Amino acid sequence: MSIAVVTDTTCDLQPDMLARHGIEAVPLYINIDGRSYLDGVDISREEFYERLPGLRKPPTTSAPGMGTFIQRYEQLAEQGAREIISVHISAALSNVVNVARLAAEEFHRVKVHVIDSGQLSLGVGLIAIRAARSAAERLDIQDVLRRTIDYGRRVYCYAGLSTLEYLRRSGRVSSLVAGIGNWLELKPLLKMNAGEVAMERVRTRRKALERLVSLVRDLGPLEQLALVHTHDLEESETLRVMADSLFPQQPSLLRAEVTPVIGSHIGPGAVGCVAGRAG
Repeated sequence: MSIAVVTDTTCDLQPDMLARHGIEAVPLYINIDGRSYLDGVDISREEFYERLPGLRKPPTTSAPGMGTFIQRYEQLAEQGAREIISVHISAALSNVVNVARLAAEEFHRVKVHVIDSGQLSLGVGLIAIRAARSAAERLDIQDVLRRTIDYGRRVYCYAGLSTLEYLRRSGRVSSLVAGIGNWLELKPLLKMNAGEVAMERVRTRRKALERLVSLVRDLGPLEQLALVHTHDLEESETLRVMADSLFPQQPSLLRAEVTPVIGSHIGPGAVGCVAGRAG
């Protein structure tokens, strides 16, 4: 092992995909009713999304401590890593990347390069995969970093939410805006690229799906397309059918259920696309 890749569980890559690319994922914490759960370890996604609508207090999330990252970096150094690339959820959404940077400053056995992906969910995952694939080509570390950062700028995440309620609970929108939006049946649509988050609203669920497809189509030629959802496989399949013509050369789309760390803020019933625009 020459260059190792670390990410966090907001990347939404399944264990088999992580193993295939040799990527290590550090779990975040989900805090529910006074109890902390390690994401992907102590609570399943199915259990979380089934419990979420009935929770009186909204769940909170937290980053792992510096020691967790240092321990993971140490393990990789023991396994032969000479340098480490640590790719994490956007600093605009979480403190994870800042904790990783502090850990990298304290860890001196090998050099750790921390990258703010500017993304969430499979956006982080696709960027981590790009880093791992580049590392597998035994490129110089600067070439691996350049490829990874360049690709990260070309990754876009678009998601249609079923309600504004969970954004209201997490403090992302005011109660007044959420109330008006739900009364008018407005569907929020989140857009993210290179750490910039934007939101627009459409009137119906169908129009939200159509808008998602339109946004991806407007990106032009794609290198990769993936789908995400929060406990709504049926609606994700509807989106897959609608988006199928956008990337016909890809035999099967990567699809993932979004981690509770993100789902706690956007709620169940969200569906979205993560697209890597061709360079």
